[in-house]
Amino acid sequence: MRPFLLLALAGSLPPVLPAAEVVWPGLLGPQRDGWAEHFKVPARWPKQLKKGWSVEVGTGYGTPLVAGQRVYQHARQGEEEVVWCFDLGSGKQIWSKSYKNPFKIGGGGERHGKGPKSCPVMADGRLFTLSITGTIHAWEVESGSLLWRKDYRGKWEKGNQPNWGVSTSPIVDGERLIVHLGNDGAGALMAFDVKSGREVWSQGEHGTSYSSPLLVEIAGVRQVVQWNHETLAGVESRTGKLLWEYPAPHRSHNQNMPTPVFHKGRILLGGENRGIKCLEPLLKDGKWSVNRLWHQRKVALDMSTAVINGDHLYGMSHFKMGQIFCLDPRDGTIRWLSEGRIGQNVAFLALEGHVAALRSNGELRIIAADPEGYRARASYRVAPDQTWAPPVLLDSRILIKDLNRLTLWSFGS
Repeated sequence: MRPFLLLALAGSLPPVLPAAEVVWPGLLGPQRDGWAEHFKVPARWPKQLKKGWSVEVGTGYGTPLVAGQRVYQHARQGEEEVVWCFDLGSGKQIWSKSYKNPFKIGGGGERHGKGPKSCPVMADGRLFTLSITGTIHAWEVESGSLLWRKDYRGKWEKGNQPNWGVSTSPIVDGERLIVHLGNDGAGALMAFDVKSGREVWSQGEHGTSYSSPLLVEIAGVRQVVQWNHETLAGVESRTGKLLWEYPAPHRSHNQNMPTPVFHKGRILLGGENRGIKCLEPLLKDGKWSVNRLWHQRKVALDMSTAVINGDHLYGMSHFKMGQIFCLDPRDGTIRWLSEGRIGQNVAFLALEGHVAALRSNGELRIIAADPEGYRARASYRVAPDQTWAPPVLLDSRILIKDLNRLTLWSFGS
């Protein structure tokens, strides 16, 4: 059964594409919860997947987006970032746009490439991309025309990107595009008008993180929940007013990377070597507070974001070189752990009765969403090399972005 989440509603602007056709508008799907609501679970999982088409797009970790019969992908080729638009049925290119964006990464991060690492977001006929260096572009989805551009590299003394490059993914709430910009030491959560790029509000001075914002409603207040470099914060979406904060700093190798999970008024926050905490923001007599309800230290999220399915949390702990786990969000009890050595990363999606788990080595596992025990229902090789970009599940198909290619696979006959 679909988890109960109070997340973003459709925007108020008249859409160019009908809202029903925007199947996958951004990170973790329509509600940013990983729920693949359009996927039809087969009566029996096939032994093999059928390849539809495959196109070379370049490197990058951004998820593909789907609207109508079009697929959009943000990637890199050489020193340029490229925005692609393809026909969903055939893989035929409809348009592409590119711009120069050199980037140098060091300190052991070379194997992760030069991005982009942010997932684009789509709303009301506009596609918004965030470069590895923190530049926002707004594109018209039909033709790829550039609508506006925002570059804040000169706003902060140390630039507009954290050490490993920009990885946070923007979100749209009505007429506002919301994203945390900045570097490790300084930044701000900012809102921009989707039509013009005009700055609507700017909140705080904390540095950015690799985590992405959520839109939720708590105590009747619509707010952005963002894990920045120092705190987990709740900010009123319309005005940018800070409502509450909870200390959760990025220190040394303990980086703030996964996107928090919102479930029944509570926030599940997990980080490198810090376990998982359950936090409950409360509004009483006009004042906000945050209660920590439990802290489970035996599993810790690293880079991948966990998902809720059937009132349980499924994710990957980086302990023992990677273990998939199931956790009860009511009290933090670990229901089960898989074998170790799963790998560096797993991208999760939730579907009826199952969890799709894309390992970073190109293996897709279909796991039973069952708190009674770990059971893999199927396993497929969907890429010959690394797969860090979150996949997209559609009707009976799946889109996979690997090291350089975007491929459409089918679960059907």
